[in-house]
Amino acid sequence: MSNAKASAAPLPAVPYLKLPPDGEPYLEGQKCGPCGAIFLGERQVCSKCGAKGALEATRLANRGKLHVYSIVHRSFPGIEVPYISAIVDLEGGGTVKGNLINIEPDPEKIAFGMPVEVVYQDALGRRDKEGNAYIAYFFQPAS
Repeated sequence: MSNAKASAAPLPAVPYLKLPPDGEPYLEGQKCGPCGAIFLGERQVCSKCGAKGALEATRLANRGKLHVYSIVHRSFPGIEVPYISAIVDLEGGGTVKGNLINIEPDPEKIAFGMPVEVVYQDALGRRDKEGNAYIAYFFQPAS
């Protein structure tokens, strides 16, 4: 670990996770002006209609429906298994991949189309070399 002091505020684990100093975390996507398609992250060309330079940043919803999932039983060393890898269709547009938490990794307890919400929390204790914490996003069954 370096002699640099860790920051008080956590860092976003991915560039499309926004942590405004005076508000709640959110996921940012791009919305195409001509066709209205919404994508996670930043891009220059719409992969639905091909429009170039017509995408603008948009805040994605924190609620959606589980599209598909996989229960992962084998992973990289140091990654606790099993965990649920999920793809969620967000309300208002956008499809996001992430982990589904706060539910047993049992197919009997998970339903395609079930409502889920995005939650933002510590990125499983991960730290950068200066000791800074990360915030990540996860999905959980909607309350």
